[in-house]
Amino acid sequence: MESTVSATVFTTSPRDKIKPNMTNITQASCGVTERVQSSIMVYMKNLAAADFFLCLCLPLRIAHNATYSITIRHIYCSFGATAFYINMYASILFMDIIAANRYLKIVRPLETHALQTVRIARYISIGTWISLLAMSSIYLILFLQTSWHLDPKFSCESLHSYNLRVVYKIIHCVSFAVFVFVLMSLIFLYWKTLQKIREAQLSTQTISSSHKLNKSKRNMLVLVVVFCVCFVPYHLVRLPYVFSSDCTFNILKELTILLSVLNVCFDPVIYFIFCKAFRDQLRKKDLQTSSENQS
Repeated sequence: MESTVSATVFTTSPRDKIKPNMTNITQASCGVTERVQSSIMVYMKNLAAADFFLCLCLPLRIAHNATYSITIRHIYCSFGATAFYINMYASILFMDIIAANRYLKIVRPLETHALQTVRIARYISIGTWISLLAMSSIYLILFLQTSWHLDPKFSCESLHSYNLRVVYKIIHCVSFAVFVFVLMSLIFLYWKTLQKIREAQLSTQTISSSHKLNKSKRNMLVLVVVFCVCFVPYHLVRLPYVFSSDCTFNILKELTILLSVLNVCFDPVIYFIFCKAFRDQLRKKDLQTSSENQS
């Protein structure tokens, strides 16, 4: 979301008796925008890292499904699956944080919330990764202790001991709860953003301001749609699969995982529309390429 909504949209009206100092407002807005862009770059880089590591997990997942090698299946069911889900939920959480960051930029254009500072953005990112690694390491350690020596027959779940099966179900219940929280917060943020933009459009009469507000609304909608398309089908199937032995859920799980992996393809769209620095970098590369071709 490249533009900061003008402060006059939310803080002034035609009935204001004192005209605000527009120079001070513009300077403050520029300063806030620079800090916000720096913090959003931190979140975007972490989202890109999650996508990159998720891509690295895919060849191992393909090999697991395409071969009968016990070693490859053990490696995937322990390290590969753990890494796959860590990066999936990292993407989910960072998309929510990015949405909250954009919401604050619209609602409080002249203020810098803690979420929008670079230092706090780094702490939040580190805390997110540590939390995911801590939860996943419980599963990984139990798997290595109880299931590494077993012969996988059909799926990774067939290797699970009783204790590991219990931990596996608990982890997926917690993950589902996190997903529901993120989904509800995304919907809430979009609804509140839409509400605030409608209020702002009633108080502004300039075409440029209205265009910027519509662009902000569209960008938030893109984020919510990408999230729902990629992750909602998977989570609707995942819990029934974990608690049921029906083979139908296994087929549905594999199909919905394909949708979740599409998030890697859609995230560059999010980078482009939400991060001005990312767009500027692309334009710079395009100009360099065109100048080299001309020379």
